[in-house]
Amino acid sequence: MSDTAPAAPQFADLGLPAPLLEALNSLGYETPSPIQAEAIPTLLAGEDLLGLAQTGTGKTAAFSLPVLAGIDVSIRATQALVLTPTRELALQVAEALQRYAQNMRGFSVLALYGGSPFAPQFKALERGAHVVVATPGRLTDHMRRGSIKFDNMRFLVLDEADEMLKMGFADDLDAVFEKVPENTQKALFSATMPTGVRTVARKHMREPKEIRLHSGKTSSLDTITQKVWEVSNHHKLDAMTRLLEVEPVEAMIVFVRTKTASLELSERLEARGFAAAALNGDLSQQLREQVVDRLKRGLLDIVVATDVAARGLDVERISHVLNYDLPHDSESYVHRIGRTGRAGRSGTAILFVTPRERRMLGMLEKATGQKIEQQALPTADAVRSGRLSKLAGRLQTASETTGALHQQLVDDLLQLTTMEPLELAANLLALLPSAKTLVEPVADLPAAPPRREMSDDRDSGLVRYKVQGGRSNGLMPKPLVDALVRHGGLRRQQIGHIKMFTEHTGVYLPQLDSSVLNKLAGVEVNGVALQIREWPLPPGEVERPRSPRPPRKDFAGKPRTGSKPPARRS
Repeated sequence: MSDTAPAAPQFADLGLPAPLLEALNSLGYETPSPIQAEAIPTLLAGEDLLGLAQTGTGKTAAFSLPVLAGIDVSIRATQALVLTPTRELALQVAEALQRYAQNMRGFSVLALYGGSPFAPQFKALERGAHVVVATPGRLTDHMRRGSIKFDNMRFLVLDEADEMLKMGFADDLDAVFEKVPENTQKALFSATMPTGVRTVARKHMREPKEIRLHSGKTSSLDTITQKVWEVSNHHKLDAMTRLLEVEPVEAMIVFVRTKTASLELSERLEARGFAAAALNGDLSQQLREQVVDRLKRGLLDIVVATDVAARGLDVERISHVLNYDLPHDSESYVHRIGRTGRAGRSGTAILFVTPRERRMLGMLEKATGQKIEQQALPTADAVRSGRLSKLAGRLQTASETTGALHQQLVDDLLQLTTMEPLELAANLLALLPSAKTLVEPVADLPAAPPRREMSDDRDSGLVRYKVQGGRSNGLMPKPLVDALVRHGGLRRQQIGHIKMFTEHTGVYLPQLDSSVLNKLAGVEVNGVALQIREWPLPPGEVERPRSPRPPRKDFAGKPRTGSKPPARRS
């Protein structure tokens, strides 16, 4: 009888079609999480599913992948509906679906939520978005107007059902269940299982298979201290240098979004005297193994990595993880910070956020079940104190190995120079590079400016271009940016403000030559060719900040009042 444990399942073992497996591979997914390993085969088999799972366990992919596997892109009709309690989660799920469906030509997804105009949503629904991700309030608005069709609906997913019930959406959920065809496959995910969730499942689902996943994240992350530093994009490198001055870093993984950024940042860190190297998907397996081996042996202190390259990386001496760039979603964040605090050791996870990224903190705290500590940028005095402490530590270590020969050398120098011992020590320190930094002035980094709306100087030096496709096509900024980077040879940092219109999109870019424009003209996003061209503003006109949104009105055209909580129409 063998005691060998069965091998962990791979995504290829779950029955997913090739286009989805290729997308997962390109995104760096290696092995399915427990909820994915159980839920995906269940949903692919056509069963209803009741899942008890926390945010950050991989449940978005657990239902998105089977849904996508059952979508027929040749049918221009809504075939799947995903309900979420908040606008932020709806956008997150819609973006995840777009990433997983990157190899499904012609696929479209539409996010419906309150506070956005109806007209573009009407048009997108008429064109037949394959998957609709909606908040219950906005969905019921469309149901009353008859603008969403349920005839071809094959899948209905409730994400964070307990939260929707807490927000008072029980009647709306009942109405949705009654509207979808009887043979619609249903999946319900909830972090807790209160009576209301049980009632919904009993009333509307067909003998659902129940999966209970008690997330291990609290026990696996409770050795990790999480901190957030608010810093503007162009001060990130200086802030990181300060971090290395004041934090007791043994080894660090720094996460960035792109391969290019990993190379650029590692080179800039090396130029500042740090032992750093890049780790990205372009490296051969041999080079990757060399980088990891150097990190383990202490020959490298900093590895600048992309999510794809760092999956599965397990090095005990990693004391810190730095999220230099915000991850795409909370699940990636959980994977990232799990690179530290290994084998029972304590670890520190630090997150850089710009003012416009503050709203993501709540989602990340929910994913980890822990508070992320707000930290002020290190002052000049803190930097100097950190440098002094490190030098003192080096001198203390050196004192354990100095012997009679070193003491004799000091005596000889005192005789030859006729200096006092204190004067000689000061002069010797002046020759030591790490000591020189203690007498150099250190400037405080400026605080990140508060978030503000776009002004007419925000995109100085860039050219405004018009892109075919807008909100009515379900076009989102991220797929557009990905296409410009992949096919236009641009870096993400070069892309300025993006403004979405109903049928087209405005984007500020560096001046593009004709060859790049011709290449981009044939690129499709959401099934629409970009057809990018220059789009100068009329003489004397500038982009203006958005005016405050007027109060919402009821069907009679009067401002809405009453006792309904604001979250009711999220």
